[in-house]
This record gives sequence, C-alpha cells and structure tokens, in this order.
Amino acid sequence: MLEKFLDKTKFDSYEDFMENFHVNVPENFNFGYDVVDVWAEKEPDRNALLWTNDKGEKIQFTFADIKRESDKTASFFQSLGIGRGDMVMLILKRHYQFWFSIIALHKLGATVIPATHLLTEKDVKYRCQKADIKAIVAVGDKIVVDHINAAMPECPSVKALISTGPIVPEGWYDFNKCIEEAAPFVRSEIANTNDDVSLLYFTSGTTGQPKMVAHDFTYPLGHIITASYWHNVNEDSLHLTLADTGWGKAVWGKLYGQWIAGANVFVYDFEKFEPVDVLHKINDFGITSFCAPPTVFRFLIREDLSKFDLSTLKYCTIAGEALNPSVYEEWLALTGIKLMEGFGQTETTLTIATYPWLEPKPGSMGRKGPEYDIDLVNAEGRSVEDGEHGEIIVRTHNGHKPLGLFKEYLHDPELTKEAYSNGIYHTGDVAWRDEDGYYWFVGRMDDVIKSSGYRIGPFEVESALMTHPAVVECAITGVPDEIRGQVVKATIVLAKDYEQRAKDEPEVLIKEIQNHVKRVTAPYKYPRIVEFVKELPKTISGKIRRVEIRDGK
Repeated sequence: MLEKFLDKTKFDSYEDFMENFHVNVPENFNFGYDVVDVWAEKEPDRNALLWTNDKGEKIQFTFADIKRESDKTASFFQSLGIGRGDMVMLILKRHYQFWFSIIALHKLGATVIPATHLLTEKDVKYRCQKADIKAIVAVGDKIVVDHINAAMPECPSVKALISTGPIVPEGWYDFNKCIEEAAPFVRSEIANTNDDVSLLYFTSGTTGQPKMVAHDFTYPLGHIITASYWHNVNEDSLHLTLADTGWGKAVWGKLYGQWIAGANVFVYDFEKFEPVDVLHKINDFGITSFCAPPTVFRFLIREDLSKFDLSTLKYCTIAGEALNPSVYEEWLALTGIKLMEGFGQTETTLTIATYPWLEPKPGSMGRKGPEYDIDLVNAEGRSVEDGEHGEIIVRTHNGHKPLGLFKEYLHDPELTKEAYSNGIYHTGDVAWRDEDGYYWFVGRMDDVIKSSGYRIGPFEVESALMTHPAVVECAITGVPDEIRGQVVKATIVLAKDYEQRAKDEPEVLIKEIQNHVKRVTAPYKYPRIVEFVKELPKTISGKIRRVEIRDGK
C-alpha cells in the first residue's frame, strides 16, 4: 500500500529520508475507499483490527470485515439523511463501532467529530451549537446518555441520536440493529474533494473555550510518517496506541497511518486503566510496538516487569507531553527498549520526532521531519540561534499547505489569522535546538517564566522535580515578584509516603525539594514557592491548566 502513495518507501538514513520522502496525493482522496476498500479487495483476509476488552472478549477484524461493516454503517447513516458536509459526533470510547462509523462517514463525505465520553451537558451543548451537529453516535452508558439527553432541548441542529448499547433510550436508534437491517450501500459518484472538511476536533486548550480544528480529506496521508517512520510499523506489526477514540491521538495511532502501512491495530477497551493489564496484553497477544504518554510509562516502570514476557515488543514511542529523562532511563534499563519521542499538535500531524535512524537524546523531541518546514523564532520573528529559546513555527511556501496541517479554525477567521497567516503557522510552543538539530521542549509561550532576566521553561523544572521520590505530579508557574519580575512556583502532588511528613514538617520537606532541584538543574531555576495539593487542575483531555494555578483558582 505504501507504494501507492510514495515513490520511495525505504530510506538508508535520516538525510535520505529528509531529501527523498514525498507523498503522491490522489485527486479526491478518501481513506475509506482508497485504503480500507483497496486492502479488502487486494488482501481481504489481512488482519486490520484486533479488539479486546476488560471482560475477556476478543474479535479479530480483517479488512474485508471493516469494509463490510463500514458499508452497512454508511447505508444506515444515509437512511438518516447524513451526507457530504454533515457534522456527526462520535462518543464511542474504544468500542469497535468507532472504526465502523468513522470509515462510513468518510465514505459519505461527512465530517467526523470524535469526542470523549467525559463531556458534560454543557460541553455537548457547546459542541452542537458551534458545529451545527446533525447526529450523535454514542455508547449507551447511562451517564453519557443522560448528558446528551439533557443537552438536546438547546441543540436544534441534532436530528438523530444513535446508541451502540447497552442502553438504547426512547427516541434513539439502536446502532447494532440498524446496521444489520440496512439496505445495500450505494456509493456516491463524488463523495468529497481533497479540500472538504473530513475531521473536526474541539481542542480543550489550557485557556478559553475549545477551538474547532478542521482537517481536510488529505489529513490521513500526513500520518504515513507517524506510523511507518516513527511508530516504525509494517505489514507484520501488531500496534497498540493506548489513546481513547475521543482524542486526536487515536487517529494518529489506531487508524490512518497504521492501516496505510497494512499493520494490525490492537485495541484494548477498558473502563479503568491498570498498568498491569497493559503488560498482560503485550505478553498475551504478542504486541510488537507500543505508543503512550510518559505518564503511562511512569506507571509501567513501577510494576515487576520480570513477571511478563515482553520479547515481542520491539519498538516504543512516546508523545502527548514532554518526556522526563528519568523515565527514559528506567524503561531502557528494564526492557532494553529506547523510548522514541515525538511532537505534534491537534492542528498538525507529527512535526518533530526521533526517527529510527536517530539516536534518542532523553528529553529531546527529536529532529524535524520532511513534511514540515520547522523554525524557531523570537518575539520579533527572527530565527534564533542554536541554544536560544524560540517559538516553534511552521513555514508554508507559495500557499502550499503541508500534508497534515489543519485547514482552519472552523467559523473563526480571526482566530485562524492570529495563528496561521502570511505563510506561517504559530504553534504557541517554545523550544530550543541543540547543535545536532535536536529540539527540546520548554513550554507553552504563556507559561515561560521571566525571572531576573532569565527565561525559565516550566518543563525543565518539572523534569528536575519529578526525579525526587516525593513528587508524583507537579506544575511550574510564575508568580509576580517586585524585585525579580517573576519567581518560580511549584505546585506538587505528593507520593502517599510523604503526605504525613508534609503535615509534620512542611518547611523541611520544601527545603529538601528545593535543594534537590538546585542539584539537578541550574540553581536559579529552583522553585522559591512550593505548594502541596491533592490534585492539579486539568482540562478535559488531561492537560494541566496552569492558568488556574496562576489565577489562584
């Protein structure tokens, strides 16, 4: 399949990759027809999706199965009047109906809005009203159903509610029953153009209301790099990315690039994350590659890995937040596998990564890839030198948008222009580049602390803090100071073993942590203010809301 889109699929080095990687984009590309259905015709018995859950159930779907089920789903959606350009929200956790639905909606030229089951009534209203959502396909869990039903009186655009069970409320369609009864699917002559919006994400930013990030139908092709040259999958791979389907990371690791590469996607559908269960799945099913955020690896390294046979696992990637070097070193010592970090946003595909030809530098995101012209600039827009902090930007040339870069913030031209204009997309993230071309994350622009003339990135202090055994989780923010401008504040969630000590002798523990940071990183970066809390304020997607900490909320 790769040969269908790439002139060259094998590369000898990073330099060869940068110089010769090129995607041939078909006219009116549609992932459902041009990838799923092509595999189903060419190799119908090729494994596509191995679904398991925490109840011990298991289903292996082939590409022929996915074509059949997505066609039935598309026919059912058609019967509801869903077609090109219509907005459909999917709240499906890790249930296999997500894959049937997203492929079906692609085939119809509709716009898919993946969403988390954690949405409240208020969140559902906001999304329906902003995007004119026409239908919602959701898991039939009571709390999800109740939130959706409560929102409906203020969501006039919604014409159909569809449940995958177990609860199918009155007035809702039964997804499983309806797709079985659907008429044969009739494909439209032209389902879409490349410029149509295929995917819409509401980004739960750390400030303000969620933005609507719109991607066009070529977006899946941008994930060829994600799967084949970062996750390092191939036609023999069984790949696990842990993300829930409500988050952008799901299509990064559980769909587009993996199926273009012909890999089998492993899905573990669970209600509560237990690190030991993930290790059992790797052991029992022979998973070959695994991608998860650093938090997951922090949990895994606390388990007794000697109880599991992880010999099939050959490659691990990490993204979603910056990687603390201590986690990298411990995982390597326990498994012999190097964690290959990557960086991207909801607005992009993979932009910077540790590719297979590169030796990882623990804590570094890696080097830029061939699809994006990455630069670091200061506040005046000047490219910074190696070692200097600068905002990560993407330069676009002659109006040519890189594959995977978002189309716009839907219905918000002002916000789009603020972030993406004059041939430059501003990520809002700050990093620095070393002499070898590796990029190192510093923090969001709003989070960088300016103290006594120094620019201090929250992540570098958080990394130092995380190496102290008392610290389970932490956030670094700047606090106004008359003399220094700002000083560094650490808000810390303590390990249970240290909670009583924090009550008995807080000043002693604070001093110990401060001295630890001074030893691990540059002394001027140490937190002059330390606060212990039970939990950190977070967005719905789990990102720390530093703005709430700064505002004292």
